[in-house]
Amino acid sequence: MQRPRIELRRLGALTAVPALAAGLLLATGGTAHAAANPGPGFPAQYAAPYAEVWNSPSALTTVRNATGLKYFTLAFVIDGGGCNATFNGDTSITDGNWTSAINSLRAAGGDVIASFGGASGTEEALACTSVSALETQYKRVIDGLNLTRVDFDIEGSALNNTAANDRRNTALADLQQQYAAQGKRLDVQYTLPVSPSGLESNSISLLNNAKSHNLTVNLVNIMTMDYGSAMDMGNAAISAAQGLHNQLGQIWTGKSSAQLWAMEGNTPMIGVNDTSSEVFSTSDAQDVANFAKSNGIQELSFWALGRDKACASNGGSAQSGCSGTSQSAWQFSSIFNGITGGGGTTPPPPTGSTGPIRSGYANKCVDVAAAATANGTAVQLYDCNGTGAQNWTVGSDGTLRALGKCMDVTSAGTANGTKVQLWDCNGTGSQVWQKNTGNTLRNPQSGRCLDATGPSSANGTRLQIWDCAGSTNQQWTLPS
Repeated sequence: MQRPRIELRRLGALTAVPALAAGLLLATGGTAHAAANPGPGFPAQYAAPYAEVWNSPSALTTVRNATGLKYFTLAFVIDGGGCNATFNGDTSITDGNWTSAINSLRAAGGDVIASFGGASGTEEALACTSVSALETQYKRVIDGLNLTRVDFDIEGSALNNTAANDRRNTALADLQQQYAAQGKRLDVQYTLPVSPSGLESNSISLLNNAKSHNLTVNLVNIMTMDYGSAMDMGNAAISAAQGLHNQLGQIWTGKSSAQLWAMEGNTPMIGVNDTSSEVFSTSDAQDVANFAKSNGIQELSFWALGRDKACASNGGSAQSGCSGTSQSAWQFSSIFNGITGGGGTTPPPPTGSTGPIRSGYANKCVDVAAAATANGTAVQLYDCNGTGAQNWTVGSDGTLRALGKCMDVTSAGTANGTKVQLWDCNGTGSQVWQKNTGNTLRNPQSGRCLDATGPSSANGTRLQIWDCAGSTNQQWTLPS
């Protein structure tokens, strides 16, 4: 199936370049910048529209302030020539303006995904001819942006390049293992073209290849757009999601229906598509959001953030700076953000005992860093002092709560060394703790125990999950 969206993306990049020319010269020719700060990760369900990196980074703050949406997909990382990963082919990955915008977003509890590829430009697996060189480029982006999640938008001729697909999957599987050994998480998702009935055969081949390399694919995101003829775009997106659910079950045969839904993403092109008779309206967006919310679809996105506003006059062909359909500014962002934070039942109020959680180390307690209440705040070890930051309530649902929030395993990670944080209570397995023999606290989702990193008893020692061993740094006395 032809994908005329290529032209829109090329148009978006080229029309943006003159206004940003000075900034791009500074970004590519200036001094290197420090890596971005770590992010808090993602909830079980979230909206993360594609934010065009040829537009201003300030859009992330603008949309967050207007709608509360705080997750974005940065589009796109492509080759700048000679196996060299860049934003939009011409901007450093550690560009200071983008790093600053990402840090501000993460400080507010949000996070970003970097998307490699897209319809224009060259994805690194096509530019780098060896697995080792490809790994180097992927790792440079992941480390430079402090990412826990990467997206690969593979379409057009790139989707049929089986050598590049194999190279990419090999490199990503190896990187996943390397990060896991360091106690870090790397989620990999694929964004792929779709028909209203599901994926095409070349996309299924790509996913089977990923499985053959033991690559853990966290999410398969379908581009529910540009089918080639007029149709109800909301119903078509839902139909494609249903088709994908069946196809994923044929690849990952051991997963439950709920797990398969949680592997899905859905990305329409808002407003007028490249096929101008196809129009995805705000009503379609609400239908898709309702379907995603009720079925547990992990991610909703759309193409693209810079289009989430009405045109001066609607109708006609697709435009890069507006949707071409009736809407208020950022209305699609607001509608899709309605799914964010879902994926679990909101826990009931806690009914258990309240007080300090004492460590096996003398006079050390589980403490919320600086008594902060922002999502992602570190949970640490500290001298017992009787403050609210050390006042934990044991919930009947297995939660441990302080300052109105829950003790949470970052990004629902399962690897040794995954950090523990404070997060909105959401009923997911990453917030359940079971008391075991030897006074250990086990997170059943990961099968690992609450652990003081090191092991160390120093004030400020970050708590994490680790293989249960019953050692002093894994012993905790709950309030009675």
